[in-house]
Amino acid sequence: MKKHYISYILFSLLILLGSCNDEWKEEQFDHLVSFKAPLDAKGVSNIYVRYKGNQSTIFLQPLIVSGSTLDHPAYQVKIGIDKDTLQTLNFERFQNRQDFYYRELPNAYYTLPNNLEIAANEQVGLMPIQFNLKDIDMTEKWVLPLTILEDQAGGYTANPRKHYRKAILRVNPFNDYSGTYSGTALKVSMAGYENETPIVKSEIRSYVVDENTVFFYAGNIDEEHQDRRNYKVYAKFNETGGVTLSSDNPNMKFSVNKDASYTINEQMDAVRPYLLHKFITINNIDYQFTDYTMVPNFPITYKVNGSLILQRQLNTQIPDEDQSIQW
Repeated sequence: MKKHYISYILFSLLILLGSCNDEWKEEQFDHLVSFKAPLDAKGVSNIYVRYKGNQSTIFLQPLIVSGSTLDHPAYQVKIGIDKDTLQTLNFERFQNRQDFYYRELPNAYYTLPNNLEIAANEQVGLMPIQFNLKDIDMTEKWVLPLTILEDQAGGYTANPRKHYRKAILRVNPFNDYSGTYSGTALKVSMAGYENETPIVKSEIRSYVVDENTVFFYAGNIDEEHQDRRNYKVYAKFNETGGVTLSSDNPNMKFSVNKDASYTINEQMDAVRPYLLHKFITINNIDYQFTDYTMVPNFPITYKVNGSLILQRQLNTQIPDEDQSIQW
């Protein structure tokens, strides 16, 4: 009786193993088309585009096909602008503070292809977005809200999950000097109170103006300030190593007390030999300005002095510049 029972178990296992042997060859999931555009803590996906003045720059936005196999036909994927999701994002995050809103990038600054072909049996397709960002005003937080449109012919299926079907691309043009500087060595003091504890910001972000010029906000003002566009300080980097600081708003009463300069230093990483550290230091910053909007009818003069340091890490194994910089 015991031998008969053991034989029955072995026969059942043989049938079970035989039926499951080729299961891995079959598709286990659906082939769904999605964006590869992960969101950050602010609800957008940052992309970085080299600023080239009158020239165009191509950014390649990945789209991926899900599934456990690559057995699918060629897809002609249609992409559209998603204004509704942008409106929802702005209201949910900022309510009635419209000065904080992300703004849809005007179509004069970019060109989208009519559709993207993902080749048969390929998992990734790269959609070329052509940007021409000359004279863009970076006091606004520009985004390009995209969505994968439905295919009425049923050739492909868009991922139903919103964070995969949609991409809110925050467009960050960059040049050799733009980025987030360390501000711990830059002191901001009220005029007449220079001996008191100064205001110090850990980070100061700079924005592209042209190939050799950036701007940052004066003193302790940043992009969360309602009147930020009134307090732009331009920094033009000269070939001789000088930095010219200026403002286009006479109401700021901006003045420079000392000529600024900059240095560039490079060094390879001690542990990762493919990683290049590039340091840009702006020295001898010394200017003053008037904040005339914080307290109505009571302008406040600030003095700013010190230095700023920008560090860029570049992966020398990656040829594409926007991808080699570790933002």
